[in-house]
Amino acid sequence: MFEAGAALVAWLGMSLIVLADGRRSLALGAALATTGVALVVFQGAGLIDAGALALGGAVMVVRRLTDGPVGWQLMPPGSTPRLVLCIAAGLLALWIAFSVTTGAGAALRFAVMTVVGLGGARVLSSDERSVLLTSVGLLALAIAAMAGMGDAWQGPWPYVAAALVATGAGWLPVRAPNAA
Repeated sequence: MFEAGAALVAWLGMSLIVLADGRRSLALGAALATTGVALVVFQGAGLIDAGALALGGAVMVVRRLTDGPVGWQLMPPGSTPRLVLCIAAGLLALWIAFSVTTGAGAALRFAVMTVVGLGGARVLSSDERSVLLTSVGLLALAIAAMAGMGDAWQGPWPYVAAALVATGAGWLPVRAPNAA
């Protein structure tokens, strides 16, 4: 039950990132998504691995609070398709995680599918630097979370590498496309 709640927190955080454009809501969404993924990883991989993800996400959240459009800017005009995407992605990932696949780790699969799906959709639909870098950082954390699904123990290195990507993504330069 704890894992399902953590996976729901990850979906809620990613939904906030999809629905928001301001730095405060992006930071809150990143904090929620990171917390959800780290808690699910904690259940399967342990404290050090989850701590690495949480630390990388925390640094990303602090960077997000200092960079990007000011304010919350939650559900700006024209964001109804984004709301539909959040609901549909959550339902689809929930269906796949709990009914189509079998075995342990349904919460981890749900959390990773929602973070990767919604993060990828947000990367493709936005040209705002802060949105792109937040989504890329969370994509790295979610992909690293899948290291716990295999039979062989990978050690903390996938989680540390993802934390470094999430931490460094906030400082990457992003060029705006040239207007023709």
